[in-house]
Amino acid sequence: MGSCSSQSCQSCFFEYETERMIVVKSKVVGSVFRLIQFLILVYVIGYVCVVQKSYQETDSVISSVTTKVKGTGFTNTSDLGARVWDVADYNIPPQGDSSFFVLTNMIVTPNQTQSTCPELPNQSTICMSDSDCLEGSNDVRGNGIQTGLCMNYKETVKTCEVLSWCPLEIDINLPEHALLAAAEDFTVLIKNSVTYPKFNFHKRNILPDVNSSYLKQCEFNRKTDPYCPIFRLKDMVSEAEEDFQTMAIRGGVLGIMIDWSCDLDWPEHHCGPKYSFRRLDNKIPENNVAPGYNFRFAKYYKTTDGRETRTLIKAYGILFDVIVFGTAGKFNMVPTIVNLGAALTFLSLVSSVKWICNWFLLTCTKRRDYYSKHKFTYLDNTDDNAETTYGTR
Repeated sequence: MGSCSSQSCQSCFFEYETERMIVVKSKVVGSVFRLIQFLILVYVIGYVCVVQKSYQETDSVISSVTTKVKGTGFTNTSDLGARVWDVADYNIPPQGDSSFFVLTNMIVTPNQTQSTCPELPNQSTICMSDSDCLEGSNDVRGNGIQTGLCMNYKETVKTCEVLSWCPLEIDINLPEHALLAAAEDFTVLIKNSVTYPKFNFHKRNILPDVNSSYLKQCEFNRKTDPYCPIFRLKDMVSEAEEDFQTMAIRGGVLGIMIDWSCDLDWPEHHCGPKYSFRRLDNKIPENNVAPGYNFRFAKYYKTTDGRETRTLIKAYGILFDVIVFGTAGKFNMVPTIVNLGAALTFLSLVSSVKWICNWFLLTCTKRRDYYSKHKFTYLDNTDDNAETTYGTR
């Protein structure tokens, strides 16, 4: 009987195929068969069991972080004069949730009082007469509440007068060099405690054999002191492939990543923090709107006549964000049995391996017609005197 392509549709529909085993002594086909079997075993044993550690039960880290910055700097500006900056001045706010901010540059507007002054010029505040100003108007993007008067901002420009903290801040003259350049030598102590509750495992990044005298003199170095919890700000920025003085002009966000991934089948001292650093804020040249990191704060005081006065500071600096992550694993019989059973199902691919080898045998070898003749047998079972014929498919 010929192939299905030469038979009627009814004959093809009522065909039934059974397995037939043919042993072929071929180094090429045999090598392909054993190679594919070997790759499946490597995946099951090497990748699933060893690399993925499917024999372990896992748990995610729970962490707490506190920081303490130290260092002093000196500035001499026309607005603030000569002064020394300590941690209470540049570390704002004093405490953060797994983060801390270090002031590096600023725009200072001194001696502001509650009074009236011309608004900064823009399309909505420039006026020609009082009729262009609406008394009581409050623009959320402006600096105060309009009084309804049109005042001289300068000789050639008039703007609507506002009730506000005057004189108004002009924040376009940012110093080209960071005022607090000495901040690169400041240090920070990072105290990090982690726990894996499923395994009742607790540890700190300050090792048990470390004493207070060591902490007073050590500084993190990836080669000589990889477990010292005291970090120099410039070194962290450098490891993130950034220049501290350039970043300090407009500020930015730097991530301090602490990886606590541990294999708890090993002794406890093998489980320790691994530090890495990366800049997190946007640095895309094509999208440089509102770059860096800044915010405003004010220092209030009263003059001798009892008038409330403030010094407004637009602070630029680096926000250090401490990110703790990790997963711990430990041997457990239940995931071992479950994952091993799931991995062994891949061995069922042996039948697929035979299909691939059959295709290779019947398609790519020189004697493919001969193998095809002995591989497929068409048996006509329409009567008791069935005849067997051979053909190719």
